[in-house]
Amino acid sequence: MAEPLLEVQNITVIRGERPALNGLSLHIEDGEHIAILGPNGCGKSTLLKVITREEYPLLRPESFVRIYGQERWHLDELRQWLGIVSNDWMAKATRDVKGRELVLGGFFNSIVIEPYHEVTVEMRELADAALREMGALHLADRWTDELSSGEARRILLARALVHTPKALLLDEPGTSLDFAAQQHLNDLVSLQARGGKTIVLVTHHLSDIIPEMERVAFLKDGRIIDDGPKAKMLTTAKMSELFGARLEVVEHEGRYGLV
Repeated sequence: MAEPLLEVQNITVIRGERPALNGLSLHIEDGEHIAILGPNGCGKSTLLKVITREEYPLLRPESFVRIYGQERWHLDELRQWLGIVSNDWMAKATRDVKGRELVLGGFFNSIVIEPYHEVTVEMRELADAALREMGALHLADRWTDELSSGEARRILLARALVHTPKALLLDEPGTSLDFAAQQHLNDLVSLQARGGKTIVLVTHHLSDIIPEMERVAFLKDGRIIDDGPKAKMLTTAKMSELFGARLEVVEHEGRYGLV
């Protein structure tokens, strides 16, 4: 059997004077599709950064983080296994970066292609193939600061997938998207899920959750407080309790929203 994507036991990450994660434990199998749902400030983005080794938990005997069975990774090797869609990448892009260059940066974990980066013909072909798959090849030569939010997400998905990772990590991908762009993004993510990619989504938007995602975990105050099948978790009562507000959940053909 394949090793789990993630095994996290009792981890704590401190930001400033407070814990961003506080005794969190979580297990995600290879090939699983999971949404980690919670309010702003609950630790969602920090959890993704623990997986990508941008953040490290406190060193304690009873805690550990294992990714595909390993506790120690060379970062360049780990990043070949993970595709990351984060708005942080687009925020770092400047007028000097075009769409294709941002996608090629996925091979080097960089925004721009530096003189010391060796970009091969194969890499360029893979970058154009990823852009084509995301319906974004026409954006290859556009400056990234000219892109709409929906266009930017397609570029970021192409970047995340250019090196054919095993897992796709999504950090609130639907933020600022209109209805049509959100639907298009969800369709692209669904295609990756059906193709066998492990999908890990962190969000507070129900509209980000694709039909293929059958497991939902609730994150609040830096720890997982509930976890189970999507139909059991995404109820009016549970969502209202999680967000501390009266919410009404609606579902249609495996897609969820709030009214």
